Amino acid sequence: MGKIKSVKFKLNHFEYLKPFHITNSVSYDTQNIEVIVELESGVVGRGEASPSFRVNGEKIQALLGLEPVVNEMIVGMDVRNYRQIFDVTDKLFGAPSIKAAVQYAVLDAFSEEIGVPVYQILGGAKTKIETDYTISIGTIEERVEDAKRIVERGHNVIKIKVGENLEEDIQAVMAIYEVSKGCKYIVDANTGYTPKQAVKFVTELYRAGIDIHVFEQPVAMHDIEGLKYVRWNSPFPVAADESARTKYDVMRLIKEEAVDYINIKLMKSGISDALAIVEMVKAANLRLMIGCMAESSLGVNQSVHFALGTGAFDFHDLDSPLMLKEPEFRGKYKVEGPYYFV
Repeated sequence: MGKIKSVKFKLNHFEYLKPFHITNSVSYDTQNIEVIVELESGVVGRGEASPSFRVNGEKIQALLGLEPVVNEMIVGMDVRNYRQIFDVTDKLFGAPSIKAAVQYAVLDAFSEEIGVPVYQILGGAKTKIETDYTISIGTIEERVEDAKRIVERGHNVIKIKVGENLEEDIQAVMAIYEVSKGCKYIVDANTGYTPKQAVKFVTELYRAGIDIHVFEQPVAMHDIEGLKYVRWNSPFPVAADESARTKYDVMRLIKEEAVDYINIKLMKSGISDALAIVEMVKAANLRLMIGCMAESSLGVNQSVHFALGTGAFDFHDLDSPLMLKEPEFRGKYKVEGPYYFV
């Protein structure tokens, strides 16, 4: 039987290998919620929520209190009719990371029940993807050393966090470029610049002969006009992350012609909105990347299978498990250097 018997939440704690510093935020650890969906047949599916107060306004204590609510919503429903469950759980718009974890756990349980991996349920477009590796904010010397280590690990795509000090950021990217030539760069300001600062940033790098493949979220979350200004004055493609949480946000960004790329994160949108966003962005002839919050291997497993299933993404920013101290690997995918595959 594919009917849901129970949904349980479990709080897990992970420490970062080193402090993770982005614009106006330094993280030393993370608390994630494991979601366990058990079917009447005894089959179990698992997902993971990695809450973000900065992006989603989520607090772990409030999310844990949703366990009985989720049980009331979906116990007795059949995972074989997972779109019906998606429609019900779409009401969790105030807790998108829980929505994502529950929706994936349902797919995982369905997968276990029928013996077909989730990426094939979602389309089976690819069997292998490549993740980037992130350099967080630090001194220029620290960032350069991180870049050297990333190249030594075999990564070809580097994500560079900026947004706190414009002039130092420009110098840092130039210094990173010198020790990692041949790599592709995603530069993420995490809402840290004004529109004019963002344009100055990309103009200086363009003049220096440095190519940025994606310039991510240069301005404040709700500054769509600012995002549009940067896009139309930047020599590099501009992406929305914090500005693109739901399918409705993405619809507005497309209508306003504000970006070249959308960064889908399941923790912002859940599986249901993410599926809609993929089709909307493709129809608008724009581009996609997929990112993560602070998921462990269990949580990033969700995005890996989503990316493999849809085959929709140019870039995969799924390096959070590589940065966490995790007692055991729990993803249903394999890792070989920068590559994730099934």
